[in-house]
Amino acid sequence: MSDVRLTSLSSGGGCGCKIAPAALTEILAKVPRQFLDPALLVGIETSDDAAVYRLNDEQAVVATTDFFMPIVDDPYDFGRIAATNALSDIYAMGARPIFALAIVGMPLDKLPVSVIQDILAGGTSVCEAAGIPIAGGHSIDSAEPIYGLVALGVIHPQRVKRNSTARAGDAIVLGKALGIGILSAALKKGALPEEGYRQMLATATQLNTVGHRLPEMAGVHAMTDVTGFGLLGHLAEICRGSRLGARVAFESLPVLPAALSLAQQGYNTGGAKRNWASYGHDVRLPDDLAPWQQALLCDPQTSGGLLVTCAPQAVAEVLALFRDEGFASAAVIGQMQAGAARITVDYRLDLPHTGC
Repeated sequence: MSDVRLTSLSSGGGCGCKIAPAALTEILAKVPRQFLDPALLVGIETSDDAAVYRLNDEQAVVATTDFFMPIVDDPYDFGRIAATNALSDIYAMGARPIFALAIVGMPLDKLPVSVIQDILAGGTSVCEAAGIPIAGGHSIDSAEPIYGLVALGVIHPQRVKRNSTARAGDAIVLGKALGIGILSAALKKGALPEEGYRQMLATATQLNTVGHRLPEMAGVHAMTDVTGFGLLGHLAEICRGSRLGARVAFESLPVLPAALSLAQQGYNTGGAKRNWASYGHDVRLPDDLAPWQQALLCDPQTSGGLLVTCAPQAVAEVLALFRDEGFASAAVIGQMQAGAARITVDYRLDLPHTGC
């Protein structure tokens, strides 16, 4: 049983397990409206990354939860990726994580105890790297393996960064290279080379710690992270929340080298297709954009990069901070603009104020 491939036990993997945006919108549309406590600074209104509740004038608690089925077969790596992904939502709000709770669902009749222990150990290692404990959790015997965290953080109420506060003219910065979903699709088909796995693991286990430092900059206006809805899906949330449009330069997108090659060979995910079906009507693409390029724009990211909008004059400082935190792929990929909440994709953009 120790030779069981974790990905063979799950119907989906990583953030590709997410319910598609259109389906989620339909589900939530008929959920009764809740009593809104004035201390709840961020709720579900703009599909932000985490809830924020003001405790007093100096402190707010940030809370989120994220879990999914295996995206890789190595149990320790699965635990690391899942934990990194869950903590990302805390950083995406500009907060500092303080502790986590584990969410564990495992098919006990299919997995030996040692494999489950390795998954939990992987998650623990990431939390130790983030400087926080896993203080408890909950476990069930489930049909498919599931692992993730409830993550909690703290922040000054005035430092919270939302996905709905972008401004027209803002540059759009992406912190990590795209392509995790494409690599995971190749892995499931036994076509992912060793170097591709190394690239996948390196980016998916890199904590978005830079998010805690970005609120220090006055020119940073909005933040989110790119996960299961793909780049276009999470940028669309910024557009809708901020009531702005956006332009994206395809040639400026950072892409994992192994993913670029596999995408051109036709590897992609069902999640990318569901994502496009959910929000493609709000996106304008070049007429000659190749199918693999469209799939990359919608590719579900697991533990993807931060997506930041900032004033043009703050771009150099923002990119320097990303580099200082070890995010070598961070790049300006577009610009927010006045108008309807739509995204226009071009091959390149002229952004003279950002040096791009």
